Amino acid sequence: MSDWDKELAKIDKQLASISDEELLRSAQPAAPAKAAAGAKALPAAKASSAPAASAPSVGTGKPWVSWLKVAVAVGAAAGLMYWPWPARCGAPLVGFTAATGAVSLLGVWSAVGTWRHRLGWAHFASLLVTAWGLALGAREVLPRVGYAVPTVERAAQWSCDGLPPAQTTVPALPVPGPGTPAGPPGATPPASGSPAGGTTL
Repeated sequence: MSDWDKELAKIDKQLASISDEELLRSAQPAAPAKAAAGAKALPAAKASSAPAASAPSVGTGKPWVSWLKVAVAVGAAAGLMYWPWPARCGAPLVGFTAATGAVSLLGVWSAVGTWRHRLGWAHFASLLVTAWGLALGAREVLPRVGYAVPTVERAAQWSCDGLPPAQTTVPALPVPGPGTPAGPPGATPPASGSPAGGTTL
């Protein structure tokens, strides 16, 4: 047997003498170079007395900073509803799409802080902001890359060349003239000599 086989056999004997619970309690990250350079395995008694690895702790710092990040992200997401320029094509469309990406990144940024501080509702709000930004961005991008049906508002192109104007006015209803009866379109006028809606005896 080679030296490695002997060393591995010793390690197997030591591991067999330790219960699984003690082995998990004494688990520590391995030392980088010292352990690899030939440090001997600890005996079972020393291994069981090694300090347990500490559980991941709640993030340090002030939780109100995380709440402030969430407030910034929610404000930016609400601001997308009041985008001041029509984003059908060209530079306004690129700006709006970039803004939706920025809102998604703000949501991720605030979600990281809320996760570290274990702030459940704030983390949920951050995830909603992220989803909102991604949904608005997808609504603009997908018709232009061929994955959604284009409409008049969201054409299949990024540039404004050849786009029909957006319909902004409602078509006017015909105004009744002097010889036409007033009433809803398609209604039949009442018969002459009888009151409207009445029956003749």
